[in-house]
Amino acid sequence: MDRLTPLADAFLEVEDVDPVVSLAIGSLAVFEGPAPTYREFLAMIEARLPLVPRYRQRLRSVPLDLAAPAWVADEDFDLRNHVLRAAVPSPGGAREVAGLMATLMAPRMDRSRPLWECWLCEGLPDGRWAVLSRVHHCLADGVSGTDLYRLFLDPAPNASPLVPDPAPAAPAATDTAFAARGLSELVGYPARVATAVGRLSRTPVRSVNAVAHAARGLLDLSGAARPVHPSSLLGPIGADRRFTWVEVSMAEVHDVRRRCGATVNDVALAAIAGGFRRLLLGRGETPASRTVRSLVPVSTRAPRSEPTRESTPDNQVSLLLPYLPVDLADPLERVQAVHRRLHRMRAAHQPEAGVGITSAAELGPFPLVSWGLRTAWRFPQHQVTTVTTNVPGPPVELYCLGRPLRSLVPWVPIADHLRVGVAMLSYRDTLTFGITGDHESMPDLQVLADGIAESWSELAAR
Repeated sequence: MDRLTPLADAFLEVEDVDPVVSLAIGSLAVFEGPAPTYREFLAMIEARLPLVPRYRQRLRSVPLDLAAPAWVADEDFDLRNHVLRAAVPSPGGAREVAGLMATLMAPRMDRSRPLWECWLCEGLPDGRWAVLSRVHHCLADGVSGTDLYRLFLDPAPNASPLVPDPAPAAPAATDTAFAARGLSELVGYPARVATAVGRLSRTPVRSVNAVAHAARGLLDLSGAARPVHPSSLLGPIGADRRFTWVEVSMAEVHDVRRRCGATVNDVALAAIAGGFRRLLLGRGETPASRTVRSLVPVSTRAPRSEPTRESTPDNQVSLLLPYLPVDLADPLERVQAVHRRLHRMRAAHQPEAGVGITSAAELGPFPLVSWGLRTAWRFPQHQVTTVTTNVPGPPVELYCLGRPLRSLVPWVPIADHLRVGVAMLSYRDTLTFGITGDHESMPDLQVLADGIAESWSELAAR
């Protein structure tokens, strides 16, 4: 039975603790017109649905939470519940597009159905149209989420994807059988731990070294327990969202990173740090060295040697927790500071520590792990100020029903007292910063966006 991992289940636990939070991730794909009809778009998605078997499955909880929720076939599946339509309000400019994204992405997803949606959006500037796709974070992370684009994107105008035949649906288990399976897994917990311990005792030296690295990283991560400097960026949030975005040239990104001896992620995070610095100064606050600590997701998946015909999205991420150098006024100094901090954290094996934590959680009895997560989420955290995620997108031009894709705008959810988050996604020659903010506490979200753009212009001009 395909159950959620503790990491994937954690995204559900956050919602269970805070009823106003939605942990859906997504993006807006903008195309040149003319827009297809809803019937055309629906027929295309229906034909390609076997590419993503998970899209016909919903989550089913185990009675008494004896085991993690499992993916089961949705016997009442109706594609029209997931392929929807929307129109950008007049006059259809960037502000209206951003407002539509905030409106469609903010609500929570219905857990009684498969956890995905595609919105066919019309009325964009210059006769363009878009597809807003969103999935729950328990179903996919940013990297596996980009793999889901092939549900409506092609590498050529007239490409025909190889669609596998639909797999036969397994018969649904009764509530009694479902609960019995969960109970048997709980009873088998000591045996699983014994097996894991025995396997560890026979582990080759190289793997033992990996365990040691993870332990070292865990010690390094323990320093993140120190609270950040208080600021208006951290506090209670509501259910409504604001959104905006910034686009920069990938050619400039690569030029800046080469000149600075840094990575794409280094220079992007430095630009974000400049944006936060401007936001804090605009609010009359001091951008101290320990004001903005970011959760930076790190993919842990191995590269695929060849594409597969089916996609089974999942979550395979760890994290880094650097302070963003908002205290530094010079943009080049910010790049150098980010580069040093991320390098040190990787050298200290922080990502391996994150993997070790999630791996250990998979060995634990689910009721205990679930209870621990819910308990932890109930206490306001003061250690992380924001989330900044960077996902490499498609480097070549893509199409939907023969129409060329012009831009991809990413969305990152916010929760746990984080009032703002930034998602970065590249497509062809553009890197886009998608900025999500709490509606009530971030009325000046555009100041952050303008600060990122200004910081980037300063870097590119050096």
